Amino acid sequence: MLKIENLAVSVGDRPILHDVNLEIKAGQVHVLFGPNGTGKSTLIGAIMGFPRYRITSGKIWFKGIDVTEAPVYERARAGIGVMIQRPPTVRGLTVRQMVGICSRQQADADLLAAKLNMTDFLERNVNEGFSGGEIKRSELLQLTAQKPDLLMLDEPESGVDIENIALVGEAANRILLRGQTDGQEGSMRKQRTERTKSGLIITHTGHILQYVPADVAHVMYKGTLSCSGNAQEMLQCIQHKGYEECIRCAI
Repeated sequence: MLKIENLAVSVGDRPILHDVNLEIKAGQVHVLFGPNGTGKSTLIGAIMGFPRYRITSGKIWFKGIDVTEAPVYERARAGIGVMIQRPPTVRGLTVRQMVGICSRQQADADLLAAKLNMTDFLERNVNEGFSGGEIKRSELLQLTAQKPDLLMLDEPESGVDIENIALVGEAANRILLRGQTDGQEGSMRKQRTERTKSGLIITHTGHILQYVPADVAHVMYKGTLSCSGNAQEMLQCIQHKGYEECIRCAI
């Protein structure tokens, strides 16, 4: 699904990432841990093609196609979707209209909105006056309409209360799964055999992993992926010992 080779990225004249190598297979979800300021959001921004992230070397391959130089809209049409931490307010454009724009196939905005408790927001301007949890749900509504093959979430728990974390997590899992789950919403016991889409999730708290089981975890440290392993084991190590000790243990 996604392959990154020897990637280096700068913002302005400042190098942020170097020597990043990552491969996410179809159906896999990878989680990205790391201290603030180490380049996690930069990596997601570079994969999505946001112009402020300048790739100075390396390649990004999506479904076997080199998208290193592709503009954002081409990557979105190809099937890359992202939830960023602080999406903008878009005045003059309703949530319903945005759902229509995002849809790769004709989507029923009312049906999708009902699943995310967003029905009352469809005629409002995108993100205008929304709370943190409402913004996350609005983003997920757009992503549900898009049906991306690669779903990227940048700190989905940030600014969200416990009830909305459950909504966000369950909605993200629905995007990643094909068909029905076993009815245990919000549980680690969801069926995983039908997952055909892939994910890359940035998290500090790990709460999202209660709803979206991860196959592999990585620690981003000083601008590169320093170690990889089991998501739950790595999260526990970070919580008890910190990032540097976790990296030393993994090495």
